[in-house]
Amino acid sequence: MKKLVLAIIAATCFSAPVYAFDLNSMISAGSDALKAATLSDADVKAMASQARAELDKTNKVAPANSTYAKRLAKITKGLNSEDGTPLNFKVYLSPEINAFAMADGTVRVYSGLMDKMNDDEVRFVIGHEIGHVKLGHTKKAMQVAAATSAGRKAAAGSGSEVAAVLSKSEIGEFAQKLVNAQFSQSQESDADAYGLKFLKRNNYKLEAGPAALRKLAELSGGSDEKSMLSSHPAPGERAVALEKQIQKL
Repeated sequence: MKKLVLAIIAATCFSAPVYAFDLNSMISAGSDALKAATLSDADVKAMASQARAELDKTNKVAPANSTYAKRLAKITKGLNSEDGTPLNFKVYLSPEINAFAMADGTVRVYSGLMDKMNDDEVRFVIGHEIGHVKLGHTKKAMQVAAATSAGRKAAAGSGSEVAAVLSKSEIGEFAQKLVNAQFSQSQESDADAYGLKFLKRNNYKLEAGPAALRKLAELSGGSDEKSMLSSHPAPGERAVALEKQIQKL
């Protein structure tokens, strides 16, 4: 974000142009991406764990006694698991407005996001990111990222799992592609809806969902121009959609 303004808004976790990639175009254009659909859930979790280790090593993680870490612990108190998957939370000390979740239960929140949002708004973002995982969006992102890796071809030739043959450099590249994956318009909307239900299920303030999206609209320049967000729905429009869902709930 602008990775969150580009990962929640445009892709889950908000994009750096060097690594961002479009799931739909790659899946429709490349046979390798289709072949990568054979990744098992075990593959996905193993690759997520490798990516998490690499990202934790290359980012500055807030120490447990820091203000950010203590605040995130407060925000996530009681959020031990989601749908049977144990969750682990950490803060990356970075001005980027970003957050992401992975299939192994990894949830990472950037300090830049925490600086801009209140506790309930951060909870919505976390729910949104977990939604991308639980709805299968990040698995698809992994499939596409793995399809572009030499490690996938090596695994196919040796009969080994992809995660077992990725080199260190491939893991780093894979991790960046995963964090900056761009999701479709419908996937973003579905993740928003998941985030709203996440708030309701955990007795958090539902209004935090629309509030977080409107804050993203402000951070992106106060404009909902389609040219800025490509084909993805503008955060202001998504806030309106969430408010309608709140009325139904």
